[in-house]
Amino acid sequence: MFYLKYRPKTVSEIDNSRVKETIKKILESKNLPHAFLFIGQKGTGKTSAARIFAKAVNCLNKKEDQIEPCNRCVNCLSIASSSYTDVIEMDAASNRGIEEIKNLIKETSFLPMSGRYRVFIIDEAHMITSDGFNALLKTLEEPPESAIFILATTNLEKLPKTIVSRCVKVNFGKGLKADIVSMLKRVGQNEKLNYQNDFYSLIAHHSDYSFRDAAKILEEVSMQKIKTVDELESFLGIRGKNDLLEIIEKKDSKKTFIWIEEFAQNGGNFKNLIEDILEELRVQLLIKKGVKIEDEKTSVLTLTEISRLIKLLMEAYQLLRSTPIESLPLEIALVEFYNK
Repeated sequence: MFYLKYRPKTVSEIDNSRVKETIKKILESKNLPHAFLFIGQKGTGKTSAARIFAKAVNCLNKKEDQIEPCNRCVNCLSIASSSYTDVIEMDAASNRGIEEIKNLIKETSFLPMSGRYRVFIIDEAHMITSDGFNALLKTLEEPPESAIFILATTNLEKLPKTIVSRCVKVNFGKGLKADIVSMLKRVGQNEKLNYQNDFYSLIAHHSDYSFRDAAKILEEVSMQKIKTVDELESFLGIRGKNDLLEIIEKKDSKKTFIWIEEFAQNGGNFKNLIEDILEELRVQLLIKKGVKIEDEKTSVLTLTEISRLIKLLMEAYQLLRSTPIESLPLEIALVEFYNK
């Protein structure tokens, strides 16, 4: 799998540019914090960054003025293969109770066997029970000098404030499009995939801001021998999105519904279609409010029309979950748009 094969191995290889700079500054500081909270949606590199951090603080060949792990010493290699005794990873989604947390805390009493620190990486930390958090709190307040905790979560609001206040927060946020494109190009070059920039940009746009999801899409399209942007649009179910927007702007209702019916008959993905139109309308909303955006033409729709269409399409997007006919929410939204 591409996302595993090309997982970053050093600080400089971290795809998330904002996180890369944050981790770099933390490792350059003289006094390392002993508890971190990695916050971000799925596929943004939280676990990869945690393992790189673990290597950086335990690398046998790293000099005092360096931050990068060598990826050649015994410690680095065993951390990479998940066989290093001083790095303990726990998935809180399936190990969330007080007994599991107590067992983890017992591990902190042991000194590192071959490195400088014992690193405890807790994934899906928001799944820990209240009793589990209470047991963990004391250790986070007074951690052993040789222990570092990295709690990773997609839901910051589910963590107790007492836990959050004891950790240094690293916000992974959503993957930036430029960072995702850069990652895709790196993978593409290594796999000798001859794709152009617009091909990678389209994948990034439909990756749900996730590096992992983008790598999965790239792997799928390479397996399917997809070569062109047109083929990629068809694969993603977004073919002709710009055509539909142009028809909507012309307010040709008959042509609009003919287009939607053809899209449905050809197996088009209405979720992706509505997402794309909403993104384009958001850009037009910003342009109408005076925000300059490169390479974007100004829509003939008025600000009021754009705002109304966004609201109708957002309602249609919510209805996709329960509709028996996938095209129906979009069709209803456009009927209401044309009738006002």
